Amino acid sequence: MSRRGTAEEKKKTAKSDPIYRNRLVNMLVNRILKHGKKSVAFQILYRAMKKIQQKKERNPQKQKKKRKPQKKEQKKERNPQKKERNPLSVLRQAIRRVTPVIAVKTRRGKKGSARQVPIEIGPKQGKVLAIRWLLGAARKRQGRNMAFKLSSELMDAVKGKGGAIRKKEETRKMAEANRSFAHFVNP
Repeated sequence: MSRRGTAEEKKKTAKSDPIYRNRLVNMLVNRILKHGKKSVAFQILYRAMKKIQQKKERNPQKQKKKRKPQKKEQKKERNPQKKERNPLSVLRQAIRRVTPVIAVKTRRGKKGSARQVPIEIGPKQGKVLAIRWLLGAARKRQGRNMAFKLSSELMDAVKGKGGAIRKKEETRKMAEANRSFAHFVNP
């Protein structure tokens, strides 16, 4: 009789964090985590979320001072700002923008040649890749501290630019270039 248990029992579900009560935040904290210091990882993420909220509150004031939009434009701009003020929605939107649909895996072909084979990615794996790319791009950024770099990277991802978006585009282009090897995928 096995003592290991079944695979169904071992599958872990991500717990939610204490402040935002969100699994996505906890997944991000677990990826930030270094040397078992989870409290430091929570501090980094919460500071980043606070900076996002502060940036979002400052931006509408700057826009009003620069120019006065017409009434139609003003109505259109109000709704997205209200939604984006919540740092959790900014985080969700950033991850949604960075999440890839397709990736490439290296497969050995005949005569020992390695080929980049494009494969489709499920939503869970896509989310994991998006978090990994966001944190990798944030760590590579020049800046003061990790919270500042992470908040900047999340804001850039929402705007459609930044290192994580660049990584997603590179992966997509690589998959597009190697589309002819798509039949090598093992079922």
